Amino acid sequence: MSVSEEFDDWARDGRDEGMEERHWHTAKHALARMPVEDGDTVLDLGSGSGYAGRALRETKGAARTYGVDASPEMARNARAYTDDRRSGFLNGDFEHLPFADDSIDHCWSMEAFFYARDPDAVLAELRRVLRPGGTFYCAVNYWEESVHTHRWDDLVDVPMVRWTEAEYREHFREAGLHVAAQDRIPDTETEIPPAEAFPTEDFERREAMVERYREHGTLLTVGVVP
Repeated sequence: MSVSEEFDDWARDGRDEGMEERHWHTAKHALARMPVEDGDTVLDLGSGSGYAGRALRETKGAARTYGVDASPEMARNARAYTDDRRSGFLNGDFEHLPFADDSIDHCWSMEAFFYARDPDAVLAELRRVLRPGGTFYCAVNYWEESVHTHRWDDLVDVPMVRWTEAEYREHFREAGLHVAAQDRIPDTETEIPPAEAFPTEDFERREAMVERYREHGTLLTVGVVP
């Protein structure tokens, strides 16, 4: 199954809003760090329900936000969730962005980068469209050190790229992006049941669930165009 087909199904089932709720636990902390100023144009790769663009318009004063999603249904839903004419959503792939060189101030991506067919091509495209000094805030929950998310390979019927933290830094640098920061943002909001409630459907031990959410959380890698 393609990424488009997989997430078209999610959008039709209403799971896009569920994704937004779960992602918001850590996304809000990363979005708050973005150096977006009044008048900036922000791109959201894998925009899903469009929550990140809406948040950046409301809290950071972004002049314009664009969301690109591989799923036509996701893009359609995102358009329906807002009447803000300065937040646009389109269907497309990350490797071929419909933007001019040096036309985007900042880019955000949450839980989407690892679905790219060619992640290095995506980074090259971002290097092209981002202005000097522009940033790429790349947030993922699925990466090599986050061992409890590896089971997603069996749950999601599309190929995913699983880099290590060091590989994220290496690939960013190879694309010409300075790595300004990389850290883990803990999810402190997902409720973790007491030990006697385990095993659950997803975790054998409470310690594993604590590690997944409180220690691993979300990996944020920040690249800057020189």
